[in-house]
Amino acid sequence: MITMVGIEMSKLFRKWRTYIGFIAIGVLVPIVQIALYLTGDRYLNFATQNIRQSFEFVGDLMNGYLIAYFVLQALYIHIPFLIVLVGGDLLAGEATGGTYRMLLTRPVSRFKIITSKFIAGFIYTNLLLAFLMLISLFVSVLLFGTGELIVLRSKVFIFASDDVLWRFFAAYGFAVLSLTVVLSMSYLFSSLVENAIGPIVASMAVIIVFFILAAINVDILISIRPYLFVTHMAKWSFFFTDPVEYNEVINSSLVLLAHVIVLFFITLFIFKRKDILS
Repeated sequence: MITMVGIEMSKLFRKWRTYIGFIAIGVLVPIVQIALYLTGDRYLNFATQNIRQSFEFVGDLMNGYLIAYFVLQALYIHIPFLIVLVGGDLLAGEATGGTYRMLLTRPVSRFKIITSKFIAGFIYTNLLLAFLMLISLFVSVLLFGTGELIVLRSKVFIFASDDVLWRFFAAYGFAVLSLTVVLSMSYLFSSLVENAIGPIVASMAVIIVFFILAAINVDILISIRPYLFVTHMAKWSFFFTDPVEYNEVINSSLVLLAHVIVLFFITLFIFKRKDILS
């Protein structure tokens, strides 16, 4: 299995679309960092203008932690679109390249083929998130330093500088699970067709529709929110509350994990019964 995963990783990183996510993050995050460096104080003053009338802030709240939080908050909706570029091609790419039959002539089961490709996609997801964390968190800290982190929600939270880093690691760990659901969905769509464009577009369409449904405050739509995986993807932000709402985080983690398991086994079922003609 290790050898098969290595082969799939090699195939994955020979495709140009694999690098789109890294390039996008490598361009977008520095732009946000530069923009906040130039105008961050004005943004922070505007965001806190109401509470500044009642409280006096001492210290530099515009620091690397705040910028890293802002980047994570801004990009968590967009990162899934980078994942589907790879997930939608994992199986459909074999059909497009006419290598399905050659792949299945190996003395390995279809289960191992499906699993090795999924693991390769999972590793890619982790690498993309690790790159985002490196650029947005560690580079921001190097450039802007550390300090207290202010988080504006329905309540205002201000975390001490020594109480922040673990929250980012926990949030990124939760993001891995969230994006694995996106990978699993695009992987499923990839098993249904013979062209990667279809799974990529279908996955993006589902994500967009789910985000829209989750944002509309209508009674009937509010009732289905708990069943939309995008609703649970946003629960990384619960690590930036005090106290952390662990019950909500655990519940959402279980829902997301169930999505991954179900989607993976549906993909396996479809692929094992698939009639490979090319």
